[in-house]
Amino acid sequence: MEDLDTVSRLYAGIWGTDAGSPPVSAEVMRALSHAGNYVAGAYEGGRLVGASVAFYGDPIGTTLHSHITGTAMGRGIGLALKLHQRDWALARGIKRITWTYDPLIRRNAHFNLVKLGARPVEYLQSFYGEMGDAINGGDESDRVLAAWDLTAPVAPYPPDPPAGASYGVRNDDGRPVIGPADTGTVLVDLPDDIESLRRTDPGAARDWRLAVRHVLGGLLAEGARVAGFHDRRGYVVHRTAA
Repeated sequence: MEDLDTVSRLYAGIWGTDAGSPPVSAEVMRALSHAGNYVAGAYEGGRLVGASVAFYGDPIGTTLHSHITGTAMGRGIGLALKLHQRDWALARGIKRITWTYDPLIRRNAHFNLVKLGARPVEYLQSFYGEMGDAINGGDESDRVLAAWDLTAPVAPYPPDPPAGASYGVRNDDGRPVIGPADTGTVLVDLPDDIESLRRTDPGAARDWRLAVRHVLGGLLAEGARVAGFHDRRGYVVHRTAA
């Protein structure tokens, strides 16, 4: 329990919540780990610098759902945790890991799609309801469900969008501009730093949320697939079969 208390304090610090109301409590992590789910910490010099919590998902026996992963610093700790989670899952016959992330945060999208090779499969509107932490406060909790096929090699995304691609959402000097989304390939730009924008210009942050929800959410609902994440800036979405 002492280790799990340390994890809950780490999470509270990362998400900017009160120490008494972390994103996941030590008691819940204790129950999940005792029931055979994944709870792991990353240490550097004996100090906890990252942690991840996951539990078995549907379909049972083939999927692990990664609920939360957070690190106190960079230097590849998040990647090390996800690769450890992958090895843990494969050792138990799990072939697929899913998780949700905010589709507006560019660095998370790049990490999930490019470094790990996960693929967005569903847009979830206001998934967690209202969240009052420092990262999400003031914005709706839209999420994308990412699926990571552990049996497939990481396939590199095409370096450039194909000719004829249209901008479903374009970043115009920090503001979203909605365009046509009826071409075979649609580009969906993201804001430079949505977390800062929520603090400095909540109206612009709201505009980004609605624009990406409308275009990316609508395309995924129609059965389109995200085929790339271009130049660390935006999604490349194919409406037609590859």
